Amino acid sequence: MASNPASLDLPEIRRMQTEDLAKVFEIELKAYPFPWTEQIFIDCLQSGFPAWVMLCEGEVCAYSLVSLGAGESHLLNLCVAPQYQGAGLGSGFLDWLLKEVRHKGAEVMFLEVRPSNPAAIGLYESRGFNQIGLRPGYYRMGSVREDAIVMACQL
Repeated sequence: MASNPASLDLPEIRRMQTEDLAKVFEIELKAYPFPWTEQIFIDCLQSGFPAWVMLCEGEVCAYSLVSLGAGESHLLNLCVAPQYQGAGLGSGFLDWLLKEVRHKGAEVMFLEVRPSNPAAIGLYESRGFNQIGLRPGYYRMGSVREDAIVMACQL
């Protein structure tokens, strides 16, 4: 791994493949206190959900999954490995995703984000996302639940 993420070469983005799942799940476990299960990733790939990985120095350093249909897209998961956070990879990946789903016919992108994740909220707002709702108790937090801020961006 790079010790200085800011010195990375321009990363490659490609479709997520089954052989990427071990690394994707490893990142998920490190990045979130309440991660998705490995089975969720398997199910998403088997169901044909568009999923991509970003490669830094030849290895998966970020990933994303979306759903697409009827002119809408839903950002299901966008994650940068903790050791690469703060280097602009998340914003670059989001910019790429917005162009990709627009190219595939989406006119709007929706997402949910934890209120306790101000960095993600700031990133989404900087790309034109606005809060359109709140889902009470959406996220698990041990024995309690956290609301989800629902955001949307017109493409």
